[in-house]
Amino acid sequence: MFEAIRKHSKFVMILLFLLIIPSFIFVGIDQNYFSESSPTVARVDGHDIKQSDWDNAHRMESDQMRAANPELDAKLLDSPQARYATLERMVRDRVLVAAAQKMHLTASDAQLVRSLQQIPAIAALKRADGTLDAEAYRALVGAQGMTPEGFEANLRSNLALSQVLGSAINSSFVTDSQLKLAMDALYQRREIQVAQFKASDFAAKVQPTPEDLQAYYKAHPDRFQQAEQASVEYVVLDTASVQASMVLNEDDLRTYYQENLSRIAGQEERRASHILINAPKDMSADDRMKAREQAQALLAQLRKDPSSFAALAKQSSQDSGTAQSGGDLGFFGRGAMVKPFEDAAYALKKGDISDVVESDFGFHIIQLTDIKTPPQPSFAELRPRLEKELKEQQAQRRFAEVAEQFANGVYEQADNLQGVADKLKLTVRKAEGVTRVPAGDAQGPLASPRFLEALFSSESLQSKRNTDAIEIGSGVMAAGRILSYSPAHTLAFDEVADKVRTLFVAQKAAELAREEGQKQLAAWKAQPAAAALGNAVVVGRDQSQSLPREVIDAALHAPVDALPAWTGVDLGNLGYAVVKVNAVAERPAQDAQIVAAQKQQLAQWWAGAEGAAYYETLKSRFKVQIKVDRP
Repeated sequence: MFEAIRKHSKFVMILLFLLIIPSFIFVGIDQNYFSESSPTVARVDGHDIKQSDWDNAHRMESDQMRAANPELDAKLLDSPQARYATLERMVRDRVLVAAAQKMHLTASDAQLVRSLQQIPAIAALKRADGTLDAEAYRALVGAQGMTPEGFEANLRSNLALSQVLGSAINSSFVTDSQLKLAMDALYQRREIQVAQFKASDFAAKVQPTPEDLQAYYKAHPDRFQQAEQASVEYVVLDTASVQASMVLNEDDLRTYYQENLSRIAGQEERRASHILINAPKDMSADDRMKAREQAQALLAQLRKDPSSFAALAKQSSQDSGTAQSGGDLGFFGRGAMVKPFEDAAYALKKGDISDVVESDFGFHIIQLTDIKTPPQPSFAELRPRLEKELKEQQAQRRFAEVAEQFANGVYEQADNLQGVADKLKLTVRKAEGVTRVPAGDAQGPLASPRFLEALFSSESLQSKRNTDAIEIGSGVMAAGRILSYSPAHTLAFDEVADKVRTLFVAQKAAELAREEGQKQLAAWKAQPAAAALGNAVVVGRDQSQSLPREVIDAALHAPVDALPAWTGVDLGNLGYAVVKVNAVAERPAQDAQIVAAQKQQLAQWWAGAEGAAYYETLKSRFKVQIKVDRP
């Protein structure tokens, strides 16, 4: 049987083709043929968001954030909180799309044009005559992997979506009475008196026994931990190290001098005068022809008497800004004038008068009056600057190639870094007491969480081999290895005896201060006249009078329906404070500028609240369900 199938394999293949393909045509291809079904994690307006959609969206967001900030800790991006935030953004986008469709919202061409003009990168592409450089625009959006049509469609969609919440946000406002009520509550001031019971004043009363200190040490082992640390060595590859190993070719340096002399020395500038006969683009063809004939007639006069240019410009030029000065435009460089005018001016010799030149403004007759050529520095004068620039450029281009050698070198000779350092002329550096978390004064790779994570990985700790080449910044790579490692452990009592005593005394002194403060608070409430309080001061959130934050908060939260009001404040290891609130002080008049800024800020908060409330309404309307628990 199998022999028969083998002999007639072509016939069997054709038969199978005829049997299988129609089933796909009439029934369709289920994606589950090729992949496992993905569970639903959220639903918006009857449409599901699958786990696979969520994973892909979070992966794209993470990649974009890593590209924008290479030093960002990868663990932050992969945390449950970060993943859930991505899901919430996906739900929000779906809600806004559904709302925009139901409300038939769209963006007009005028809105689209205004939005495009507000993008700085696109606004910079405008020519001197106001038109857009279409090729540069196409290249700009092409760098984002889009066509101009796709970019504009995406922007138009975003503008439509912005109208959904914009109707709520843009309609909110704040009245003066609302502002006063909010700001008075936020910046209210109160007259208070304070008595502080400082823990330091009670420290002398604490006399711990050896048993007390041992008990405290055993009860708080986490306070006497020696963090894990390691002795390490590492090498760094950056463009500066690539540049240091480079030797420039003399011919390349001289070629670079010739190619960049005009840029370094500065542009040639020209001074010209002109006579303009206005002929805007919307002028009729007949009127434009008459304007040209008028310009030709003036040119014929000038050909006979070139010295009359200034007088003729005063008499006949229709450029009101320059006519009175004989048409003088002053000095200008390339790019300052519309192209037809510039081309004509730069084609003239000093003293020459052009033919009639047509531009979007009309018809010009140009006389070149002066040429200002910047001094040309010699090769020797510019050599240090040229060497620096050329080395930087070549190092940037060569870095990718050297980075590959670096990555291969630390992998292939994984038991030391000296080999790759010798090959690429790098320096092997050593550091003691390196911890998994960057120290406050750490620099270079030792300040990079990504590098330290690789250095303290289980494989690196066990094998003492080189890490992979880690990108720790733009154009900066590093690799390292553990030389010796000390795991985290609790220090022996004898090593931390002084610290144990200090912490024990501080804790007990704070307890004594709190007990005394609470005792005096009760006594002074009963007999206010006997209270030993400090001088009365006026405090507020913007006027602390050098008092602890906890004291200010307690004073402002105390009820003022029956004054004076008393309250006690636990200051932790600093002790305790008793606060007496005497009165609510009038808030001083505010500068008009400050009031305006506060009103703007409150309006933004209010608009945000309105937008959030409206979004919650939309979520309810479109029956949003998030089937994943919030972390």
